[in-house]
Amino acid sequence: MRVRRVAAWTTAALVVTFGATACTGGDDVPADTIVVGLAEPAHLIPSNTIEPNGAQVLAALFTPLVGFDAEHRPVPLAAESVESEDNSEWTVKLKPGFTFHNGENVTADSYLNAWNHAAYGPNGQAGGYLFEKVDGYADLQTTDPDGPDSGQPAGEPKARTLTGLAKVDDLTFTIRLSAPFAEFPSILGHRAFLPLPASAWQSEGVLKADFERAVVGQGPFRLKGTWEPGNPIEVERYDAYPGEKPRLRSVQFRIYDQLSAGLADLTDGATDLVRNIPATSVKAAQEALGDRLRNGPNSAYQFLAFPTYEPEFASPEVRRAISMAIDRDAVNGSGDQQAPARSFVSPLVAGARPDTCGEACVFDPAKAKAAYQAAEGPATLRITFNDDGGHREWVDAVCGQLRTNLGVQCEAVAEPTYRDVLRKVDARQPVGLFRQAWSMDYPSMENYLAPLYASGGSSNYSGFSDAGFDTLLREGGRAADQAAAISKYQEAEAVLAEQVPVLPLRFGRESYGHSERVRNVETDAYGQIDLLKVELTS
Repeated sequence: MRVRRVAAWTTAALVVTFGATACTGGDDVPADTIVVGLAEPAHLIPSNTIEPNGAQVLAALFTPLVGFDAEHRPVPLAAESVESEDNSEWTVKLKPGFTFHNGENVTADSYLNAWNHAAYGPNGQAGGYLFEKVDGYADLQTTDPDGPDSGQPAGEPKARTLTGLAKVDDLTFTIRLSAPFAEFPSILGHRAFLPLPASAWQSEGVLKADFERAVVGQGPFRLKGTWEPGNPIEVERYDAYPGEKPRLRSVQFRIYDQLSAGLADLTDGATDLVRNIPATSVKAAQEALGDRLRNGPNSAYQFLAFPTYEPEFASPEVRRAISMAIDRDAVNGSGDQQAPARSFVSPLVAGARPDTCGEACVFDPAKAKAAYQAAEGPATLRITFNDDGGHREWVDAVCGQLRTNLGVQCEAVAEPTYRDVLRKVDARQPVGLFRQAWSMDYPSMENYLAPLYASGGSSNYSGFSDAGFDTLLREGGRAADQAAAISKYQEAEAVLAEQVPVLPLRFGRESYGHSERVRNVETDAYGQIDLLKVELTS
């Protein structure tokens, strides 16, 4: 079963200007409260939240089972331990003392009930696919044997709960996977694996309709009042929290209309933190904020994929020559927002190394042209991209380089949205090279390799298939520990360098700013502001 996840990362998703403010809510904020500018969250149910604004709120309200250290390796947070002897059955022991904000104890059932709800296909949870490694996941999905376009109704799932989940006692449960995976603890850091209290349920497996408006977590902050779309979301320190206590008393997430006024409020002191300042506003932000403009990597990875199933792109020699003809530094755009990529795995994950693409990502136009002619590459190339993300300029630049450096014709073809591009690829319509993007679900090399390049991978739109690569991924899953798994994944990445199914172009970076009222502003592995570390300057 293939589960597609669309990563529609763009370089111009938000517009931030120095114009008049356009926030909702008043400016009468207590002195011990900081204000964080956000766009409106789409959801606040953990398993249904896949966008950064809702994720930032949930990062305050909940504590995941694991977090990540400076080397991007998982460390226990709400979990006491996550252990396995065979990488197939994992035992999770919870730390005692965690309570939900309504006073309920956090137990194994808090996780098992939430996870079964998330994985059950008819519930339509956007993060439900993250449970696909758990045994029994396929039986929780609707079935349509004649295909999605057959016009026939989908069949009911075979089951409502995951057979791979089992309660041991109130603070212990086991997770059986459908195949070994040595880095499974890293997945548990994702918000889809957060718990829910008993008060969330109307009946078994059915959430209360109003729970999302007054979501109850077990993290360092609790929700004040309710979430009313368009209004500020306020959270306050939860004094019964057993983990590291936040230094802040309360946080107001101020909702902006597309964040168009966030930076203006930041420079005026009305807002204390703004994430995701786009490239078009970085220069102005630097002038206004100075060293209070921060910049760090995010997990976004952008590349051009080859339809390897088309005869003209079936040869690795043709693909390598095209890659060598591209000057990645010249087409990179703003260095504050993105960095040239010459490897297949983000530097944010353990085991990532620079320049693993090797010779294929070294700009050498003379060698590229000779190799392209020797491989009898096509005389005309096409690059298909989505026109809603600010990509036309760099795609035109790449086409220009290919014309000059390979002596070919090159056409940039725009589709309205990223999904439109992928629909054409799925239908095997001629697209030439096509823009693709990915952002991690969890910090693991495997998450940058298996979905994109494994045979039948959930987002393997290039159609790449290599038996040796697939074997290395399986061996990585069965490895004794993370270090051994990483070794196998690095070998698998070397296969990509030889076969060049895609052209790495850039890794994302994120700019964010803060007021003079706060310090110790850092982002976590998922690009969220770490509100446990932020403190007032006075």
